[in-house]
Amino acid sequence: MNRAFITALLACLLIVTGLAALHAPLLVLAVPVCIYLLSGILFRPGDIQIEAERRISAERVLVGEKVLVTLKVTNPTNHTLEELLLEDLVPPGLEIVEGSCRHLVRLPAGGSVTWTYGLRGRRGSYSLGRLRATARDQLGLATVQRTVTTTGQLLIVPPVLRLRRVAIQPRRTRVYSGTIPARQGGPGVEFFDVREYQTGDPPRWINWHLTARHPASVYVNQFEQERVADVGLILDGRRIANEFGERTIFEHSVLATASLADAFLNAGNHVGMFFYGKQIVWTMPGYGKIQAERILHDLSRLEPGDSQIFSDLYVPRNLFPSHSQLVLISPLASADDGALVALRSRGYHVLVISPDPVAFELAALPVSTTTDLAARIVRLQRNLLLRRLRATGIQVVEWDVSQPFELVARQFLERRPGLTRGVQP
Repeated sequence: MNRAFITALLACLLIVTGLAALHAPLLVLAVPVCIYLLSGILFRPGDIQIEAERRISAERVLVGEKVLVTLKVTNPTNHTLEELLLEDLVPPGLEIVEGSCRHLVRLPAGGSVTWTYGLRGRRGSYSLGRLRATARDQLGLATVQRTVTTTGQLLIVPPVLRLRRVAIQPRRTRVYSGTIPARQGGPGVEFFDVREYQTGDPPRWINWHLTARHPASVYVNQFEQERVADVGLILDGRRIANEFGERTIFEHSVLATASLADAFLNAGNHVGMFFYGKQIVWTMPGYGKIQAERILHDLSRLEPGDSQIFSDLYVPRNLFPSHSQLVLISPLASADDGALVALRSRGYHVLVISPDPVAFELAALPVSTTTDLAARIVRLQRNLLLRRLRATGIQVVEWDVSQPFELVARQFLERRPGLTRGVQP
């Protein structure tokens, strides 16, 4: 309840009681209360007219990095604000790790105050644009409040793990040189075939052993060309696949997506991203560092949730070129095999990076016989799902998120995929 209202109520109560009882001491006692109330009214602070300027040490940082926010508040008027509380309104998801976002000052006419505090937060895009100013009189009776608008944006992107290589072998490649085997003879490093010598072939390509067995002709080695490819990253943000009570495995999927995008782009590939979750986000395919920044920017804003359009895993086939490489990052739900097998049947080379939801959920449950039995049943169901996917030529990498993703990539992604070699869709 407002202090001025309580003071006024007390003064009225003393006056009314003193007059009703014709008791002079009560009336005398009301005098200082009335003086206190009138002083607060007379010295009530005027309208707050301040100017605020914000500086942020970095507008784009990685998760876990500290950001320093510096605020400068100026009083351009000709009256003094005796007691001014300045409070920077920090959005949810950010935490203060150094200093304070609140500052109580006396701001004279034409004066200014500057202070700095540190922030750290979760992955996301944040707007730091509001400063709340509260002025009071010296007696604490009257309060004037105003929200000042400032400028400031903070983008916290997921960390990018540097993977040495992600070996893929799609059925379709582009014309530019890269690191993806193109299933065509030409300049390269891996042996592909032999053919008869043609004018202009380097002598070092001559296959002397085969030529010795067939002296009528000269044969040369052919190598497999390496080119760039179209790669589509599909990030699964469905709540049914990512959330387990209050815990979510989605952040691990985001980490893997950022690392895979960086590895594919560093190899020169044409990479796009599709997100399916609370909202549908499509990052147009592109090359190089600019495309990597676009994908990181989009990843920072994504949240898991349920789509209002589709209830199951939905992959827009028209967004990805035929026979290109698709990489799905998903914990997988029990009915997802149908959509993935359909993609495989259309000629796509499908790689599934699946954070293990069973191990993730089991780590947070108490140890008991019932928990162990339930985990074994769910594990059997998941193994059957993964086996069905592998049987159709889909490469599946299961990732226990308690292990670093770099270790999983080194064990299963740096080698050439052999699961789909020779398999017809």
